[in-house]
Amino acid sequence: MNLSGLLHIPQASRTPGRTRRREAATDGVTRIFTWEEGARIEVRNLGGEIVIEANAAGVKTLAGHLLTLARDGTPDGAHLHLEQNNGLEEGSVGLVLERCDDE
Repeated sequence: MNLSGLLHIPQASRTPGRTRRREAATDGVTRIFTWEEGARIEVRNLGGEIVIEANAAGVKTLAGHLLTLARDGTPDGAHLHLEQNNGLEEGSVGLVLERCDDE
């Protein structure tokens, strides 16, 4: 795993009611991750399956994060960690979105 691709979103980004943008640099390339206003994302582990529950703004936010990781020039192994009160709702299990081109 490319540790230089590790992207953590600061807890301050979880401010409700506002669009939030965070920049993260990997391999010298800056990427901007944006949370839609009012985004709510919850991730639950039900044993045999993972449920990602989100309102419309949360779905758009996740889609945007994935598109950011898909951009040309994003290194293999670049990933984004989302955790409860750090991009996800309280009680959520952690979620890692990772780009992997080598498989």
